Amino acid sequence: MKVQDLMSENVVTTKEETTIEDAVKLLFRKHADSLVIIDDEGKCKGIFTERDILRSVAKSVPLNTHLKEVMSKNVLTVRKKDSFAKAKGLMVSHSIRHLPVVDEKGYLVGMLTIRKILDELVGMPIFRS
Repeated sequence: MKVQDLMSENVVTTKEETTIEDAVKLLFRKHADSLVIIDDEGKCKGIFTERDILRSVAKSVPLNTHLKEVMSKNVLTVRKKDSFAKAKGLMVSHSIRHLPVVDEKGYLVGMLTIRKILDELVGMPIFRS
C-alpha cells in the first residue's frame, strides 16, 4: 500500500505570519487538528498542531504571536509513492500523528494522519464534535 492510498488531499494551510489566535480559529472553523505552514510557492515550512496549541498555552505564549515562533519546524514529509510502511515507521519512531505528503519537487499535495489511517484501515472513524 502506498501513501497516496491513505492520504487526504484536503489540507488546511496558512502562512507563518498567522497568529496563534487566528490559527486556532481556522482549525476550529475547518474542523481540523493541524495546519501546514507553507511558503508562497506551496512548500512546507512547518506544522502547527493541537499539541503546539497546548504547548503555547502552557508556556503562556501571547495569542498574537506569529506561528513562525511556535510552529514545529524541520517537518518530516513523505512522498505520494512512498510505502505506507515507510510512513508508519516515521510516525512511530518520531511520535507524530501528522505527516505532510509532498511531490517530487517538495510541494505539499496531501496529509497522512492517524485519524485517516484508523478510518481507512480499521474502519474506525474518529468523529469530530
